[in-house]
Amino acid sequence: MPSNYPGFKYSTDRETFSAAKAKALESLLIEKGIITGDTVNKILSYFETEMGPFNGAKIVAKAWVDPDFKKLLLADCNAACEQMDFPEGMSGAEGEHMRIVENTPEVHNVIVCTLCSCYPWPTLGLPPYWFKDPTFRARVAREPRQVLSEFGVQLDKSVQIKVWDSSAQIRWWVLPMRPTGTEGMNEAQLARLLTPEAMMGVATVKA
Repeated sequence: MPSNYPGFKYSTDRETFSAAKAKALESLLIEKGIITGDTVNKILSYFETEMGPFNGAKIVAKAWVDPDFKKLLLADCNAACEQMDFPEGMSGAEGEHMRIVENTPEVHNVIVCTLCSCYPWPTLGLPPYWFKDPTFRARVAREPRQVLSEFGVQLDKSVQIKVWDSSAQIRWWVLPMRPTGTEGMNEAQLARLLTPEAMMGVATVKA
């Protein structure tokens, strides 16, 4: 599975230029007294340790082993998050209204934000570059089966594909199917199988 959307083309100097722009903006904000020198580091640390796809992985793993939790998750994603041992405010910060849809043998779900890059930060972290790319956003809405095949997800023609458009009002993500051969695994072991891509619907979970 590619780490980037195959159709997303970018300069090899992208990270260098982005870092320089971010540093210049940070310096200007510090100079004007809007933020302090520690503000950015605190935010980065939060996304590295408190808010990211590791949360989504824990939620999915619990849903795989706990039918009652899974029922709540599908009915009220935010309420399910509040049952987890997560930092306070997990239902805020770009996750005020999250919804999750379940993949089944008959239906495969994939998420997109056709307008910009709305994304469930509390459970999946920050969106990848390709998720924001206009080509991906347009093509996955128009020809999802072809785009999924480019990610390495080959689906039988009998499988229905549903595309869910995230917005500022509702941020979607996916409950992947539990892979066969994992019956003896505990929640922690199952969580390690999950990837952000699987919870976006552009990958499947491998045992």
